[in-house]
Amino acid sequence: MTDIYIPSYSDIVEAHQRILPFIHQTPVLTCSGINEMLGADLYFKCENFQKVGAFKFRGATNAVLCLSDAEAVKGVATHSSGNHAAALALAAKIKGIKAYVVMPNNAPETKKMAVASYGGEITFCEPTLTARESALEQLVKRSGAAVIHPYNNFQVISGQGTAAKELLEEVPSLDIIIVPVGGGGLLSGTAIAGKTLKPGIRVIAAEPEMANDAFQSFRGGYIVPSNNPKTVADGLLTSLGSLTFKAIQMYVDDVVTVSEELIIYAMRLIWQRMKIIIEPSSAVPLAALLQYPELFKNHKVGIILSGGNVDFNNLPFISLR
Repeated sequence: MTDIYIPSYSDIVEAHQRILPFIHQTPVLTCSGINEMLGADLYFKCENFQKVGAFKFRGATNAVLCLSDAEAVKGVATHSSGNHAAALALAAKIKGIKAYVVMPNNAPETKKMAVASYGGEITFCEPTLTARESALEQLVKRSGAAVIHPYNNFQVISGQGTAAKELLEEVPSLDIIIVPVGGGGLLSGTAIAGKTLKPGIRVIAAEPEMANDAFQSFRGGYIVPSNNPKTVADGLLTSLGSLTFKAIQMYVDDVVTVSEELIIYAMRLIWQRMKIIIEPSSAVPLAALLQYPELFKNHKVGIILSGGNVDFNNLPFISLR
């Protein structure tokens, strides 16, 4: 069996130095009203203010900057319907190389427009994983581009860990750090950074009950594929990868699941109380605090708000009273 090597904290430090000229060092915000509601001190790391509106730009930029000259000249490629597509397209544009992105034809128009605006060359396909992987394989054969996986990639994980590094450098007294989990890139980088900078910190992942493959994988000790997930948190639909699962097994303390109702409520709460825009996936950690307040009461809790890319024509809380 091939050994699986995951990043160390030194890889995250090197990634941070590499990407610092290109990323936003996003602010950490607090909200006294939400603190009082939960009986905890919360510190929100606002990756919704990151370039392309999501933490994904950190990992994509690090991966692109780590390419050899021979690799870079042929460009980069991925399949994605979400934030990674835009992040890779912008990172490639900054590097001055081509980005080839396979997107399902039913991807939101706003995301198609974002990828195109950053100069990404889009190939549309049917909205199935088989179609996406097949289209990407053909594209890579034709172009020779380097495939940058959205999360199961050493350099991507290293880049994503820089958000937690910044958070803990600004608020070193945190007791707990909680992030949403889909494919596990953000969680892996966060856990590696968190446990190195503060070994006693608890690292917790939050996941929708209706897309609970990471929860099942963490409990079962093997990767459980995501099977027909149905959640408003559309950024958390993917299964864990081999690298991310190993990092999670080594460094993560717990994975908890939350209801759809609380995800929507938490999203609306942040919009109303903090006056900032987040997407449903970003609301999942706060939903966990609302669902399990006893786990967090009287603690200092860091929350990474993963992104703020929202379809304003389809807001999940618009019908709530």
